[in-house]
Amino acid sequence: MSMFSAFNINATGMTAERYRMDVISENVANANTTRTADGTPYRRKVVSFAEKESQVSFSHVFGEVGGKPHTHARVATNANTAHMHELSHSHGRQGYTGVGVRVSGLYEDHVTEMNMVYDPSHPDADENGYVTYPNVNIITEMTNMIDASRAYEANATAFNATKSIVQRGLEIGS
Repeated sequence: MSMFSAFNINATGMTAERYRMDVISENVANANTTRTADGTPYRRKVVSFAEKESQVSFSHVFGEVGGKPHTHARVATNANTAHMHELSHSHGRQGYTGVGVRVSGLYEDHVTEMNMVYDPSHPDADENGYVTYPNVNIITEMTNMIDASRAYEANATAFNATKSIVQRGLEIGS
């Protein structure tokens, strides 16, 4: 793996986490939006990440663990679920070049139910006096924000560590 690949991996991680923080901010800002442009309440958005495509994927690096083929890897598909995927790769570590992470999708959360609040004086109340509020939980969003912020910081720290290593390598030659 070249030094520029390491920079690219960390930079894509920072970009993806920054996008995730922007989406979380949008969720918090719309926590009380009962009517969007299409007339429905705001629905929480969730970001999912995936590995950027390359000749040899990151999953291949873990194709063998301790000399034995590793057959399962946990891959998170979004903030709510994680699925087990079968890996049938036995490539080992040869030829690995990292390419980073990408945002694979922005999805509306249809798993979490919308909040129904009794408020007959609200202009968006239904015939029974209930208002449908977004399915945004501020505590969940703030927890996700802390997680995204720490992931961003980890990528920035790794980026700076790589930069320091490269600078020290260049000093050796002079």
